[in-house]
Formats: sequence, structure tokens, C-alpha cells
Amino acid sequence: MAQAIRPQSSISLFATDGKPHPLQDTLMAVTLVLGAVAFITGFFDHLHLLSSWTGLIGILTGAYGQFISVTTRERFALIIGLGAAGIGFFLGMAHGGLFGGWLG
Repeated sequence: MAQAIRPQSSISLFATDGKPHPLQDTLMAVTLVLGAVAFITGFFDHLHLLSSWTGLIGILTGAYGQFISVTTRERFALIIGLGAAGIGFFLGMAHGGLFGGWLG
């Protein structure tokens, strides 16, 4: 019955395998912040430049973060950030786009 009693390792919020992942954690935090900014500013017509650019950069950082992610917690947070960044990006594009609508 020695298998049933294991010493409790330090519980990390981001690394479920007990190893540090500084690059993945940074990409996850950046994606979540950019996604939140893009999502919130996407609901305002006059902030379409901010929402579309932060959404685009959030999508790119989230996609790269998904590519190199190691743990399920990282992937979960990246998907939340990617979804928010995508919604903010598309709302920003609908309200005027990346360049303010002066190109077309």
C-alpha cells in the first residue's frame, strides 16, 4: 500500500508536470491579456484599430503558444485567450479594420 501515499509535490498553477515552462507561461499570459483587450475594445466602434491589431497579435502569439505548449493547463488558457482574441479581431475588422478603412 506504499503506492497510495505519495509526498505532495509543490502545486504550480501552470506546470502540471513539475517543471518550469517560462516561455510557454509568458506566451499564455500575453495571449490572455491581448485577448481580453481585443475582446473588450471590440465592442466599441471607435476602437477598431486597437481591437483588430491586439486581436491579430493575440491570435499569432496564441497559435505559437499552442504549438509549443507542454501541459493541459497551458493549452486551456491559450484556447481561452485565442477565442477572446479572435472575437475581438473579427469585431475590429467589422468596425473598420486594421488600417481604419482608409485603404479601400
